[in-house]
Amino acid sequence: MSTDATAPVLPTAAEHHAPTPEVTSDPHPQAEVVFDVQGLNVYYGGFKAVRDVDLHIHRNEITAFIGPSGCGKSTVLRCFDRMNDLIESARVEGKVLYHGVDLYDSRVDPVEVRKRIGMVFQKPNPFPKSIYDNVAFGPRLNGNKQNLDDAVEKALRGAALWDEVKDRLRKSAMGLSGGQQQRLCIARAIAVDPEVVLMDEPCSALDPIATARIEDLMQEIKSLYTIIIVTHNMQQAARVSDRTAFFTTEVNPESDSRTGLLVEYDRTDKMFSAPADERTENYVTGRFG
Repeated sequence: MSTDATAPVLPTAAEHHAPTPEVTSDPHPQAEVVFDVQGLNVYYGGFKAVRDVDLHIHRNEITAFIGPSGCGKSTVLRCFDRMNDLIESARVEGKVLYHGVDLYDSRVDPVEVRKRIGMVFQKPNPFPKSIYDNVAFGPRLNGNKQNLDDAVEKALRGAALWDEVKDRLRKSAMGLSGGQQQRLCIARAIAVDPEVVLMDEPCSALDPIATARIEDLMQEIKSLYTIIIVTHNMQQAARVSDRTAFFTTEVNPESDSRTGLLVEYDRTDKMFSAPADERTENYVTGRFG
């Protein structure tokens, strides 16, 4: 087999938990670039949903995607673990480099991508199984038949849920509260030892107390994971994230279709105090959106 036919090698868990090397091209050189997005366009059939996205996602940071409905935040988020592959009409142009490997190279296995990049959805979606079997699902699927008890406990502790459920692990996950179910879904996502955790509006269906628990949890685990969160809650983005990307929509006057685009991406404190683009300032101050 020729070298060109060899599939690109994605980093292993050991590699992505190695000490962070210096990246001298970044204005914050302590932050390693995990994702380098270059000229990303996403189509659904002939409709361009998102255009011209360029950004870097940095290791062990929380990056927030904000913007009005329909601006492409979730569409871009799903590009990082190739979830858009599951939509028949979806097509991605440009590059999404993960530690230098193009995730959309035809030789890259999407299943391998999703082992390294976990996802937590908007609504808690526990399986109709026991709490234990929910968390053990991923490790079992990956062939881990030993030390499942340890893996389950580690993930539940990582999701700050162990003390609440340790005496009812064999009970149905459907009996948990909404906030507990969402933390269970986070435990399920981290049980396979990913590097990145994607969160698509993980608190939108939760009450303020449960939301605060999830936000605290994100701060606790970002030393272990790189987190990208889509949120409509600007206060949440300001509270939890290190960097923020603001997306908006442009309207095609001929068809009235709306295409999302990235307006500005910077450190969160700058985005909310001194944004460079007037559109960002108008959004974060509530003048539109």
